[in-house]
Amino acid sequence: MRRMMSRRSSSSSTTRTVGLSATGASDMAILLAAGVAFTLSVGRGSRTALGRARLSGSAARRFPTAFTVLAGVLLAVWLLSFVIPSGAYDVDAKTGGPVPGTYHRIDTDKSVVHQFSKLWAAPTDGLYGIENDRGGVSVDNTGTLYGSAQIFLFVLAIGAFITVTMKTGAIQTGIGRLALRFRHSPAVLIVVLMGVFALGGTTEGMWEETLGFFVLLVPLTLALGFDRMTGAGIIFLGCGSGVLASTVNPFATGVASDAAGVGVGDGIALRLLMWVVIVGLAIAYVLRYAFRVRRDASHSVLGPEGLTSAGLPMADDAAGDVAPLTRRQGFVLVLFFSAFALMIYGFIPWKDIWQTIFSASFPLPTFQSFYFAQASVLFIVMAVVIGLVAKLGEEGTVTTIVSGASDFLGPALIIVLARAVTVVMKNSEVTDTLLHWMESGVSGTSSGVFGGVAVLVNLPIAFLVPSSSGHAALVMPILGPLADFADVPRSIAVTAFQSASGLVNLITPTSAVIMGGLALSKIGYDRYLRFVLPFFGIALVLCLAFVGVGAAVS
Repeated sequence: MRRMMSRRSSSSSTTRTVGLSATGASDMAILLAAGVAFTLSVGRGSRTALGRARLSGSAARRFPTAFTVLAGVLLAVWLLSFVIPSGAYDVDAKTGGPVPGTYHRIDTDKSVVHQFSKLWAAPTDGLYGIENDRGGVSVDNTGTLYGSAQIFLFVLAIGAFITVTMKTGAIQTGIGRLALRFRHSPAVLIVVLMGVFALGGTTEGMWEETLGFFVLLVPLTLALGFDRMTGAGIIFLGCGSGVLASTVNPFATGVASDAAGVGVGDGIALRLLMWVVIVGLAIAYVLRYAFRVRRDASHSVLGPEGLTSAGLPMADDAAGDVAPLTRRQGFVLVLFFSAFALMIYGFIPWKDIWQTIFSASFPLPTFQSFYFAQASVLFIVMAVVIGLVAKLGEEGTVTTIVSGASDFLGPALIIVLARAVTVVMKNSEVTDTLLHWMESGVSGTSSGVFGGVAVLVNLPIAFLVPSSSGHAALVMPILGPLADFADVPRSIAVTAFQSASGLVNLITPTSAVIMGGLALSKIGYDRYLRFVLPFFGIALVLCLAFVGVGAAVS
């Protein structure tokens, strides 16, 4: 989740390849940015049914769109860049990580003109900004791609692919048939889907890859009598709980363990226990919410309209009369799911996982390089293939592809703006200052206290660093030696880091998956917070307990 995308590229570091590394700001940045979002949530929330009755005839006060929320966060972070001191650690030449105890202040230009130029360039840098070897991000740099251009194109390609398949009627009919099959046991479907997503999360950090599933699961849950939040929750809490309790995820556990100088298997017993408990909690949480809404629509955090399609394509068709699948539609569905299966197979780092578990090479062929760029081409090609199979014609296929991509432009632009926030954080050059504050916070604590404090101090860093692997590479060279001083195994520090990273990933508005998934599901960010914050609170307490007890007894 939020992994460094350079793992998929075999190109030289001097070329403009794809990369995602650490971003930074400060605790103050988080507090203000979170405060802005929270204040907007409380003060400008969408009206409930009761509120609509009271405000009849008056102007509606609605929670701002995702674009406005992210613009507010962007502005808050930019303003704080004027007052947060810049600093840096010396870098270990062998590992590339910071050397503990070497933090020092650095002089940077904090003039209004200079800082405004960073804000002005943030949106374009958020799309195709290049990170240089000094950590700066700009479209004029040479280095690795930091912007979200790959994910942007992926979302448009998914839109084209889904829309062409919808044109055949195969998806609507398939969802309807699936809903008909599980109409008496929808809980089984929810448990299975969340279990699969959680397995993907704990083994390979499945997160960005889920963007293609929202437009499938939301109509399915509507057809089963649930609301749109249920469909989104299956994905968010399924994958999120799995990543939160990563066991062999090479992009969180793997990178963190390597940076801490321990094996991936160290501490795996604790992480497996956490996975069972937290994933079980997530499934129970979604099931309880879903069936409360099914019995009484007033329990939906989206209000009565939560059980409507809200204009989602294919949702209304899937909920209507279910006709049998034709042979051609069946073949289209085979092609459709084969494309997703190939994408998932390509995304999973089989070689890394196989080497970690079995200490051997993966016996089957895999892609040399496969990530969002390759997946985008896959879905565009398959959209054309499905158009040919369904006999949509050349003009019909091309027109539908363009129409589908345009329908998904909004979520794609939200992803770009979310990345723009992290660009401003990174270019503000205060990442190491935040890291120094964390170092000061955990120094000198006892074993039991160290575990809980290590989780808490990583929460703000997880908010500001958009990559779990970048976060790990940043903090573990500091947190690992501090664990030694507290007489705590370094594997506990690894578990503390990934717990904080996974928790924050569930709520941060700078996450492309959170904001993009909500846009695809037609759900406001404020309504999602109402849904997820109770789970977040319970999961945080559990993580503190697991890590704290683990540190104390070890």
